[in-house]
Amino acid sequence: MKHVPDATADRRFESDNTVDRVGVDGLLSELDEYAVEQALQVKEKREGEEVEVTALTIGPEQAADAVRKALQMGADKGVHVLDDAIAGSDAVATSLVLAEALKKIGTPDLIVCGMASTDGGMSVVPAMLAERLGLPQVTLASVVETQGDQIRVKRDGDTATEVIGATMPVVLSVTDQTGEARYPSFKGIMAAKKKPLETWSLADLGVEAEKVGLSVAWTQVEETTARPPRTAGEVVTDEDGSGAAALAEFLAAKKFI
Repeated sequence: MKHVPDATADRRFESDNTVDRVGVDGLLSELDEYAVEQALQVKEKREGEEVEVTALTIGPEQAADAVRKALQMGADKGVHVLDDAIAGSDAVATSLVLAEALKKIGTPDLIVCGMASTDGGMSVVPAMLAERLGLPQVTLASVVETQGDQIRVKRDGDTATEVIGATMPVVLSVTDQTGEARYPSFKGIMAAKKKPLETWSLADLGVEAEKVGLSVAWTQVEETTARPPRTAGEVVTDEDGSGAAALAEFLAAKKFI
């Protein structure tokens, strides 16, 4: 899961053009809430079996809030990878840290990710995780069904819908079409306070600091420009019945029609 800047708040960049994740309001990425929901549904379908849902995230201290949200929804435990050296990492380094954290957890039977982060939108981390862990990947699922160690998903494309099957362990990413994520209940919020939330550093994972961070990123933002202030719109009046023609001329001049 990823802790991202609130899209409705004032988002800013640091002096090195990385996203400010400390001085702005943040929250659990909405697209990752669907991943948490699907993981919880898999557990509920296996009632009577010993199934544990672990919420994993990387980020600054505030990112622990994303894990707490998952715990409130019903996850059993949380892991927060916190290390200043990770700041500015691209998807390649992020997938490395996540993969090593998953190995330390014990390489779960099912690794569930959101379809993308709402701040980056790259959609590549699930595939990179699968490659690093040597696991099959089933991505962009809109419907998820499980039975035993078998998983079957539906993926909706532009020209066709695919039904794909796989055997666990597997890396899965889900879209926002899988169903609404549950809201934490009061009971869930109170129970989350007693659930374990571990904090790990890069040293705990055996990852060298030189392999992560902005200095080794394959991609980085070179320049940012603030959005110009919104200007007043142009009003087309229709006092003599010529409003429709004036509107058409305006749209044509802007090449909207």
